[in-house]
Amino acid sequence: MEFRPCIDIHNGKVKQIVGGSLKDTGNQAQENFVAAQDAAFFAKLYQKHHLKGGHIILLNPAGSEYYEDTKAQAVEALRAYPGGMQAGGGINLENAREFLEAGASHVIVTSYVFQKGIIHYDRLDKLLKVTGKEHLVLDLSCRRKGGEYYVVTDRWQKFTEEKIDESLLQKLASYADEFLVHAVDVEGKAQGIEQELVSLLGDWADIPITYAGGIGSYEDLELLRRLGKGRLNFTVGSALDLFGGKLEFEKVCSC
Repeated sequence: MEFRPCIDIHNGKVKQIVGGSLKDTGNQAQENFVAAQDAAFFAKLYQKHHLKGGHIILLNPAGSEYYEDTKAQAVEALRAYPGGMQAGGGINLENAREFLEAGASHVIVTSYVFQKGIIHYDRLDKLLKVTGKEHLVLDLSCRRKGGEYYVVTDRWQKFTEEKIDESLLQKLASYADEFLVHAVDVEGKAQGIEQELVSLLGDWADIPITYAGGIGSYEDLELLRRLGKGRLNFTVGSALDLFGGKLEFEKVCSC
């Protein structure tokens, strides 16, 4: 179990948002925190603490009036810590190589592969020819529906038909080096983890998985360790003191 830091960028600013509040229309999101520092500042901080495998997420879609500012922030962070962080948000066949060449250790992909509610394995095969399995992270961020967890796409706004279970994880593990899983319903709320999801992921975990969502206390981290059987990496966002929360960055680094 390792701490994987994050840099979420929205409207050209490093932010922490409530995950389920993100809307493309009007570039809106409910904000928990807006940093005064730029993305490169956080990348250099993570490098100083030898933290690897964190993720930089672009939260504006291509075509948004803020996309180029958001992308510029992401690229600056990747260049500040080459090979130290992953990049996601609107990654596709056309731009994946660009982010890898900018310094990303991996690109993180959801919407390009999950189209019209299902996985398009032809797209996944094409993407692998560009990235290789060793540089690809599949984002399986999900929300609960009918008691099950389903992958959501397009900045967590659209449900797919793909249910998070052992069968799906096993099938996709042959394509990806890691999985990133945001529990979107609790993302940004710092009110506790999605325990059933954590248990499901911890029971499987054949490849590295980073869990994000709801961590708000050191007790949550211990619960994550227990339910995830020590096999899940984790991200802390809004609850971290770097982003206005109460959990100490230095202490979380040593968890």
